[in-house]
Amino acid sequence: MILTVTLNAALDITYRVPRLRPHATNRITEVSERPGGKGLNVARVLAALGHRTVATGFAGGGTGEALRALLAETAVTDALVPVGGATRRTVAVADTATGDTTQLNEPGPVVTPAEWDTFLGTYRELLGEAQAVALCGSLPPGVPVDVYARLTRAARSAGVPVLLDTSGEPLRRGLAARPDLAKPNADELAALTGSTEPLRAARDARRRGAHAVAASLGPAGMLAVTAAGAWQAAPPRRIAGNPTGAGDSAVAGLLSGLVEQLSWPERLTRAVALSAATVRAPAAGEFDPATYEELLPRVVVTGHPTAA
Repeated sequence: MILTVTLNAALDITYRVPRLRPHATNRITEVSERPGGKGLNVARVLAALGHRTVATGFAGGGTGEALRALLAETAVTDALVPVGGATRRTVAVADTATGDTTQLNEPGPVVTPAEWDTFLGTYRELLGEAQAVALCGSLPPGVPVDVYARLTRAARSAGVPVLLDTSGEPLRRGLAARPDLAKPNADELAALTGSTEPLRAARDARRRGAHAVAASLGPAGMLAVTAAGAWQAAPPRRIAGNPTGAGDSAVAGLLSGLVEQLSWPERLTRAVALSAATVRAPAAGEFDPATYEELLPRVVVTGHPTAA
């Protein structure tokens, strides 16, 4: 079983408009709703790849009920912990004329100390049967900023490999707990290290504690720096569409590759193909199977000659 943690889950709403016009009335041509938040997106992709997946975190209020109802329609096992506050919503406005997407994210519910203690009990119990765990996304109000460091240490004590996908101070503190893999994007990596050169920044992030760092580079693919070496994988062509959730699909590719004991080039190939295929999907947490199968054998992986 693969466990994903989404402390700040969301009901993802996607609006499609012919052309987004600021300061004007925009008529929506299509609306979709999905269970969201980074870890839930990862879980749905993992389930689509055939992995038994359990999702935990928090859900509350009417929005949380709607999220759980949608999650029940998937192959993901729901282990979300109820909270008194309402789960947040995220709204993506997709401009079909340009392919651009505007994202609006609510902050999330306040988590009480009692709710946090309940979650910790659930998390530790689920670690007992997990092959790997992904700690993903932003933190809701009331959750301590070092939470990912705590959850990483708990997983490592249980012998469960950890993938960390967050940003800012939670990322900095989480790295110090030595996760098996950190997956920042290029902007998050630059904010952490002060370097805009991806290879240098990834090496710096690895020195801060992560055993390996895989950095999303947008349309340029993904860079991995590990103890065994460094590689960069790139799609064969630029894919037009909605990039929301592409990084989450990359996490699913990396995590499934870890569990299946694939080589690093194979993991990167899967991650990049899934990420690109997600750009062609209607919403985050999904990927276009035909695009994935087309791209998988065509992803180009190159090694870096210098030591990781």
